[in-house]
Amino acid sequence: MYKVMLVDDESWVRVGLKNTIDWPSHGFELIGDYENGRDAWEAIERSKPDLIISDISMPFMDGLELAGAVASQYPYIKMIMLTGFDQFEYAQQAIRLKVSDFILKPITASEIRQLLDKVRLEMDEELKRHEDRSRLQSQLNQSLPLLKERFLERMVVLGLGKPEIQERFAFFGLPALVPGYVILVADIDDFGEREHRENGYWDEHDAEFLRFAAYNIFEEVAKRENVLLFRTREQRIVALLSGREEASALYEDAFQIGEEVRHHVEKFLKFTVTIGVGRISTSLEQLPYAYRSALAALDYRFLFGKNRVLGILDMEGNPSSPPPNSDWSRKLAASVKTASIQDAYRLIEEEVAGLKASLIPIEACFLHIQKAVLSLMNTIQELSLLDRNPALHPQTLMDVYRFKTLDEIEGWLKQIVHSAMETIADNRDHFTSSQMSRAVEYIETNYANEKMSLQELCRHVLMSTSYFSLVFKQHTGETFVEYLTGVRIAKAKELLCHTSLKFYEIARKVGYGDPNYFSILFKKRTGRTSKEYREMHTKESSR
Repeated sequence: MYKVMLVDDESWVRVGLKNTIDWPSHGFELIGDYENGRDAWEAIERSKPDLIISDISMPFMDGLELAGAVASQYPYIKMIMLTGFDQFEYAQQAIRLKVSDFILKPITASEIRQLLDKVRLEMDEELKRHEDRSRLQSQLNQSLPLLKERFLERMVVLGLGKPEIQERFAFFGLPALVPGYVILVADIDDFGEREHRENGYWDEHDAEFLRFAAYNIFEEVAKRENVLLFRTREQRIVALLSGREEASALYEDAFQIGEEVRHHVEKFLKFTVTIGVGRISTSLEQLPYAYRSALAALDYRFLFGKNRVLGILDMEGNPSSPPPNSDWSRKLAASVKTASIQDAYRLIEEEVAGLKASLIPIEACFLHIQKAVLSLMNTIQELSLLDRNPALHPQTLMDVYRFKTLDEIEGWLKQIVHSAMETIADNRDHFTSSQMSRAVEYIETNYANEKMSLQELCRHVLMSTSYFSLVFKQHTGETFVEYLTGVRIAKAKELLCHTSLKFYEIARKVGYGDPNYFSILFKKRTGRTSKEYREMHTKESSR
């Protein structure tokens, strides 16, 4: 018997349906009635009915909201909607929410009985389908390839006992494996130019198609009795080789398969893969050891670049060494401060080359790069510019893990350095312009001070005299003395033209205690004596 629930804010509707319908005769047990969607939802979570008959218009939570919640959390529960509004929009929304039926009020008891019988038949058929063993077996068979992949992945990642491995091999019809074992892990580097087409369409379906094509190539190359092939949830391809008494023969097979796959993918699919070859294990229980060593070999792509077959044994004879330049971060930050872009690029290139040669562990390499980025962030923060540089933020420290090779890291670091230098240069230009404006304002306000000096002005704007002299001339086109003299001469011209002051009085007002010295400066700047300049202005004014 199926469980049914009534939801309607009109009590006469609920009472009428409860009392006029013989629910058990139609195959239903009425487990409750509720006056709004909110109360009904709480009851649904507790009792999980099979069918809900609900009005649309209700307080707190209407019928469509309730239907949406049910469809999201309990999609197997059927819903019948009642409404007094004959609106197409309601019907459309009900269909989208997969409501079983949508009927208009008022509804008769006969109509409800017919509807219950119809819904019960549908539910009986669904139950029968779910109980059909042949259907379940068909579904299982469809799932077997994925189940097999998940089993093989669990076997090499987590490790399983020999009895469970043998049982699962028999279930999936896999051939028995013969010791020893070696694992190859193939990872797609990128999809080449496809991902960077201008105005091109590229989505995950394209990527999945190409991954499948690469897997097919691997299948063709590794078509031999003792090779198991599967894909992991990280979209890597794993090959398990076995059945060679000689370790050298097993490695030879592994590298041959790896090189053929790498070559064919590049040639026919026009993108690249990198393949890691791990250490040999002598038992199935030790496969996680072989798998981890293959992943470790794949990690060396970071040092040696993409499109390679990398064997972990090739790396064992090279002891790890510390980063070649422990003072690198400080030097890089200093070059950024001084805007030495070529020096910064050279430091990055030399450090990347040193990291490649050192063969340090990948995590240590990442930490070394992050230390340099943190140093750059501190440099920008000291200048209070961190919020103005989008390329440097706390997440930048984690961005390093996005890259698969040191060459990519090199390009990324150069972009960060270039952005940091632009931020510092923009701020320096803004600051310098502001300081020069302050300096000009100070000169034009205090020009009458005979004792005004370069040192006094530099104290006012908080700059060194040598740097001030350099940027002041760049800003104004004149030295401090030339600019001050120009301001004083201009003020003297105004006084000569608009007052009757004597020249020596004017000299004092514009900052010159020695009238004779000022007279010489005035004639040198204007080409006339003060008397000639005043007379010329008087004549021009009288015209």
